[in-house]
Amino acid sequence: MANLMDTQRVYTLRWRCRRGMKELDVLLTRYLERDYYKVPPAQRQAFESLLEMADPDILDYILGRKMPENRELSLVIARLSVAGD
Repeated sequence: MANLMDTQRVYTLRWRCRRGMKELDVLLTRYLERDYYKVPPAQRQAFESLLEMADPDILDYILGRKMPENRELSLVIARLSVAGD
């Protein structure tokens, strides 16, 4: 049962990574695949809250135009910013 719930959760998160901007699709999906299950639960929650934000706000964080006040979100943004490496 836990495997089924994990599979559904990943499917839901992957769907939520789909954005109006292809570049964000790639960065968010890459983070989900590479980092999501490696980070502490607080950073997972921060990533999920990031997925609730509008594309321009996410892009502003990634490009450094805005800085998140939440420490955990800052860590997620830092990983997203170097996700292409």
